[in-house]
Amino acid sequence: MNKSALPDPFEQARLEKGFGEMNDQNDPVTMLLRLKDVRKAAKNWRTFQSGGDEVGRIVVPSEVHIRETRQIPFEVDPPQHADYRSIVEPWFKRPLEEAYQVKLEAIVEKVIDEALTKDTIEIVEEFALVIQSRALTILLNTPFEEAKTWIDWGTHVFRSDESALDSDKANILYDYIDKEIDRAILSPADDLYSKLLASEINGKKLTKEEVKGVMILTFAGGRDTVINTITNSIAYFAEHPESLERIKNEPEITGRAIEELIRYFAPLTHMGRVVTQDTSVCEHAVKAQSRVSLCWASANRDAKTFENPNEIVIDRRLNPHVSFGFSTHNCLGATHARTLMKIILTTLVNKVTTIEILDHQDNIEDLDQFKRKVGFHELKVKFNA
Repeated sequence: MNKSALPDPFEQARLEKGFGEMNDQNDPVTMLLRLKDVRKAAKNWRTFQSGGDEVGRIVVPSEVHIRETRQIPFEVDPPQHADYRSIVEPWFKRPLEEAYQVKLEAIVEKVIDEALTKDTIEIVEEFALVIQSRALTILLNTPFEEAKTWIDWGTHVFRSDESALDSDKANILYDYIDKEIDRAILSPADDLYSKLLASEINGKKLTKEEVKGVMILTFAGGRDTVINTITNSIAYFAEHPESLERIKNEPEITGRAIEELIRYFAPLTHMGRVVTQDTSVCEHAVKAQSRVSLCWASANRDAKTFENPNEIVIDRRLNPHVSFGFSTHNCLGATHARTLMKIILTTLVNKVTTIEILDHQDNIEDLDQFKRKVGFHELKVKFNA
């Protein structure tokens, strides 16, 4: 099997039952596996709730024990969700602007140029994390030097090598954001913190806690997901140089290639919801106040929608994947992620002929009955100019 391959561990359960089950810190989760069921539940926010009383419970693994701040607008349901979304959405559409893209291009080119001078580069820490962190300074419109701090945090702000949920690491993020909010209150700037502090809903300024909720989501939601996407894509192109060559010769398929990579690799396996009333999924009874998860990774391999779902079809045309979520809570950072991937692919095809994988260590996610490869703990490669 190719090192870049991500097998589908959900296939049998998706075909036979349509759902899976896992225990998460003694708080069981029913996993919805079929695309139609995932999309249906994502639209039905009244029954499958993102808000709820317990902050952090919809995340899998649950974060109820490591944070008390509600991530906004992620953990807010309509109609309040639309109020928050209207404030932040224009800011997260800025990657469509030419000036924004020019700054991203400079970041990506520098990292790739440096990689080309080395006999080996470790992609997770030295390439993907660096690009993600530096690109985040553009998204937040904060000083470039801040990226060094974020790089030092590692690939995940809530997890460490020893623990799937690390409260000490989480507190580092929370303390950092608190200080940045206080700084923006004293000295407003043209950054996201200041934008949020100046914003109002129904004539009332956002509180510090609300601003903190947006910022936690921004840091946590687009970190390991972007890193996984970049790392997995590098591994794929290392083993499929013909795809890199095809994108170079047919730049018009670049957008479809990006969507296909994001579909296949599904950098976030699933996201939870809390059930507000007794219901059923795939004829399976689900009790009120229990948890379900919308399994994006499984839905993206549903053969009823995707032809040859376990293959990367680099110019796939029909591609209604759900890697960025679906309906009300679709990912705010999708525009930034797509723009960043386009720049990475464009730069790769212009500067790199082949990529050699020298060593690797898979990152396997343990979901009880399912073991899913989400990417790599380590990927050492050589770029050839």
